[in-house]
Amino acid sequence: MFDQSPFECRVEWGRRGAREAAERGDIVIVVDVLSFSSTVVSALNAGAVIYPYPPDLDGKSYAESVGAEYILGRAEAARAGKPTLSPVTFNNGHRNNSYVLSSLNGAYCTWISSKVPALLIGSLLNASAVASAANKIKQVSGAAITVVPSGEMWNDVRENEDRLRPSIEDYLGAGAILSKLEGEKSPEAQVCIAALNGTKENLSQLIWDCGSGRELRERGYEADVLHCARLDVTEAVPILVDGRFKGWTIDK
Repeated sequence: MFDQSPFECRVEWGRRGAREAAERGDIVIVVDVLSFSSTVVSALNAGAVIYPYPPDLDGKSYAESVGAEYILGRAEAARAGKPTLSPVTFNNGHRNNSYVLSSLNGAYCTWISSKVPALLIGSLLNASAVASAANKIKQVSGAAITVVPSGEMWNDVRENEDRLRPSIEDYLGAGAILSKLEGEKSPEAQVCIAALNGTKENLSQLIWDCGSGRELRERGYEADVLHCARLDVTEAVPILVDGRFKGWTIDK
């Protein structure tokens, strides 16, 4: 009863939303603008191979099992000159290298919804491209599409409180993708699109000043915020294949 199943294009929040979409057998687009999704897109542009993995499991052992390097935290990776969850740390020097990337939000949503007709990674950077890919997959598979803004997690959660903190950067990223999807959209999806259309003119400023943007800036990652707030700057579309992200092509 409390779902969007009558509609072809839907939006659901966080881990629970990812599970609901997976159980329905939807095409899933995971959106985590700051920064998992943007990092995966940027890594794919640089020619790197990314394996997503939940952060509270043994990522280092998993990395060894797939012949990849486990990505360190931002500060530790910066000291070692390694790529990290910061999307601007990936460049052509990482081409053909494999990495395991963890995050509390985007990587977890990816893990939860991995067994679907297609799992794509969306961001502001590739909003139109990922929507186009999802439309083509939908034409072939007949599956509905759910866009999953991952959101953030509150710290110091108290008893009877939820951890999920909905975030405007993911909502706006979801709206940018939903606006390009074909098919009847749920009321929730329509409102998400309206939020994007009503803020397009100052999109980058809103993301710069939002809670997640300010948090990254205060930690010294202003370049990440600027990078992730750009709309439709790449055609790269990561799709999950055998546990790792590859570039989507029409023959997939």
